[in-house]
Amino acid sequence: MLSNDQKNKILKLTKTISNRFNNKISRYNKGEKVHKKQIDFHKCNKKNRWVFGGNRTGKTECGAVETIWLLRGIHPFRQNKKDVVGWAVSLSTQVQRDVAQNKILSYLPKEWIADIVMLSGKKENPSSGIIDKIYIKNVFGGISSLGFKSCDQGREKFQGTSLDFVWFDEEPPYDIYLECKMRVLDRCGDIFGTMTPLKGLTWVYNEIYLNQKKDDEVWYENISWQDNPFLNQSEIAKLLSQMNADEIDARCNGKFTFSGGLVYSNFDDENIVEPFDIDKSLYDNISIDPGFRNALSCHFYARDNDGIVFVIAEHFAENLTVEEHSKTIWNIAKRLGWPTDYDGKLLALIDSAGLQKTLASQKSVVDLFFENGIKANPKVKKELLPGIQRVKQYIKNANGERKLFVFKNCPNMIREIKSYFWGDDDVPIKKDDHALDELRYYIMSLNDTFEKRENDNVLLNFKNNLSKNLMRQRLKNFYK
Repeated sequence: MLSNDQKNKILKLTKTISNRFNNKISRYNKGEKVHKKQIDFHKCNKKNRWVFGGNRTGKTECGAVETIWLLRGIHPFRQNKKDVVGWAVSLSTQVQRDVAQNKILSYLPKEWIADIVMLSGKKENPSSGIIDKIYIKNVFGGISSLGFKSCDQGREKFQGTSLDFVWFDEEPPYDIYLECKMRVLDRCGDIFGTMTPLKGLTWVYNEIYLNQKKDDEVWYENISWQDNPFLNQSEIAKLLSQMNADEIDARCNGKFTFSGGLVYSNFDDENIVEPFDIDKSLYDNISIDPGFRNALSCHFYARDNDGIVFVIAEHFAENLTVEEHSKTIWNIAKRLGWPTDYDGKLLALIDSAGLQKTLASQKSVVDLFFENGIKANPKVKKELLPGIQRVKQYIKNANGERKLFVFKNCPNMIREIKSYFWGDDDVPIKKDDHALDELRYYIMSLNDTFEKRENDNVLLNFKNNLSKNLMRQRLKNFYK
């Protein structure tokens, strides 16, 4: 039989544990057990933002906390408002109960709850049942509401409501995603998703990861086990030893996988950099893959004495004439202060297919570019597999060194690198590779180009080297 003193101690301990549990959101707000990429997600001001994370990387925590912050009106990085209406969308009601609903309840202090409506079970014990809707007291004096939805209900169940946000816990079917975009339209609301990409190259890969529609409001973050410092490293090592490469990519690194495999699988976000001013003495060459009905791809390349390559500007367009393409390329060159030859023409590399005559002219594409002030050299090395291997070495070699960096203002090259897959007979699938072709031409030309530079003028080369050495030191400081 317990004494009153023992009962009081137990009661006090139980209350303390309960308070700690209900103050989980406060600890998150203070940054306890929160890592950098979770904060990056919360800080993002885009209206369509996603986290692609491995298992146990903290991605669902992001979604649950973001949801509560918005409903409560306490988001530290966004404009808060009264009477917020949102949905949490799971794949099924069972997954809802076990994951999204469970996370929301774990971060939601009971004193913030105004009411709960259950689909099944009792609201006095909501975690054991299925919640239909939960009402939350907003700090502005109103009541916000969160509806729980499951994809197995079908698209029709997602019609009619006007929302401030939708949180997708794992990847929804495309028709439900589109329907939810309509739900947030009139309130200028947000879509955010947290998922592990286990289904391969689905619509999320094309529409969010590659952003093929070039939507300025689309943003994503990859979170891997290595980004979460709170995981047990010995347990990670055990699991890694039992996984194949595809499982590691998806479940550990939150990356999309495909049975054929990425050609440039060593390319990742470390190869993508924010644009910054590059010394003009590092400007190296322009490379063009011609296209008229298909896209024409043109990129401007810079390189320092260490052989580090920067892709600094792009022109990527289709259904234009050579004159129209040339005008845009010249505009980029003028903006960058790009050098010309003694005749005032831009020098560039071009696919040897540019020697062919167009249907509308008796002149070749090379001739037409020349008439528009661009002297394009068609004598490029077009060998596919050796070129791919050379590019891979520049992306990241066996020693982990990276010698190719792409500015973020070259989204088409980045998109093509991320979507270039092997097909049958060890040959890449011939699709969306215009930028990759002219990247290969440039990389395969580097030795010849560099020798010509060095043999040009000894005094000029000496002055350029002084400038390049200074710039190289700036680049090294930039990457520290």
